[in-house]
Amino acid sequence: MKSIVNSKSLFCFFTVALAALLSACGKKEMKPQARPPAEVSVVTVALERVDRTTELPGRINPMREAQVRARATGILLKRLFEEGSNVKEGQVLFEIDPAPLQASLSSAKALMARAEATLKESKTRADRYSELIKINAISRQLYDEAVASLGQNEAELLGGRAAVQTAELNLGYAKVTSPISGRIGKALVTEGALVSATEATQLAVIRQLDPVYFDFTQSSTDLLRLKRAMENGSLENIAPGEARVTLVLEDGTVYRHAGKLLFSDVSVDPTTGTVTLRAEVPNPENLLMAGMFARGQLVEGVNVKAITIPQRTVMRGAAGAASVLVVDSENKVELRNIEVDRTVGTKVVVAKGLKAGERVIAEGSQKAPPGSVVNPVPFVQPPAANSQAKL
Repeated sequence: MKSIVNSKSLFCFFTVALAALLSACGKKEMKPQARPPAEVSVVTVALERVDRTTELPGRINPMREAQVRARATGILLKRLFEEGSNVKEGQVLFEIDPAPLQASLSSAKALMARAEATLKESKTRADRYSELIKINAISRQLYDEAVASLGQNEAELLGGRAAVQTAELNLGYAKVTSPISGRIGKALVTEGALVSATEATQLAVIRQLDPVYFDFTQSSTDLLRLKRAMENGSLENIAPGEARVTLVLEDGTVYRHAGKLLFSDVSVDPTTGTVTLRAEVPNPENLLMAGMFARGQLVEGVNVKAITIPQRTVMRGAAGAASVLVVDSENKVELRNIEVDRTVGTKVVVAKGLKAGERVIAEGSQKAPPGSVVNPVPFVQPPAANSQAKL
């Protein structure tokens, strides 16, 4: 009987111990475990050299433009050039009927010859009278009249020579030559037309198109802001001869030849509040034409200590305010408002709100609310994005 009781007691002891053990295991399994910090990719803010580039609209203008006009009156006989071709300075372009001009020259020469003969006669008379007046063989009045006649005939000869020179010039103007080298447009008159020197009939227009000028405007407000940035040292100045201008054509393509900034005007247009700038652009293929619209990308200055971050790190609020998520030294996330100066490619230049060495979340921001602790790892640009950036 005693053994049965001991067996029952031993059974109860094991039952209670087993229940306690199961209860302890259950409690251990029910205890919640702490989650590890979320992993986020971060970009370390660094200083970078960035060109300050602005894009301004403008138009192409020829470096030189000459209007070919008639300098002699007559009938146009020939056109001696191909429309739209390149012509050289001094090349004959038109020919005006020279017959009337040749006749005028012959007439002027005849009058000059007559004046020479009259002058010779009056000079001989004056020389003879000068000897006779010494011995009182003639009156003083007669001698004075001979001297006056000599002076008048000398003046008539000078006038005759000038008339001959004028007639020779007019005959030379019968061949209309190119005043400059360049590309000539269409002929504005046809053969058989009467052209006039008094009305200066326009015959054609020649434009020098290699190189060309690109004239564009910039607001005086932007110009003042740029000068202040250079004064306080945040931008390095670029000399006019060193400033490069890249053209973006009407079809959106980038022109292959870069130009250089020549000058900025010294006055502001009161009607538009803008300042005119001029750049010189090579045009060896004659792709740029006068009057063509283009947009010029001008490097105005260089910021050697610019703070840049990828565009993907910037968040925009309802009012357009920019902000980023910053990971501090304790790996805590902080929401930071920033001021964006401009966009350069896939990056933005930060004017205020960040400093070099800080870490900004580039990926995983949805898992990192402000105030949370994260596990930051360096951000690695995807291969596809890298290849696109190179293009």
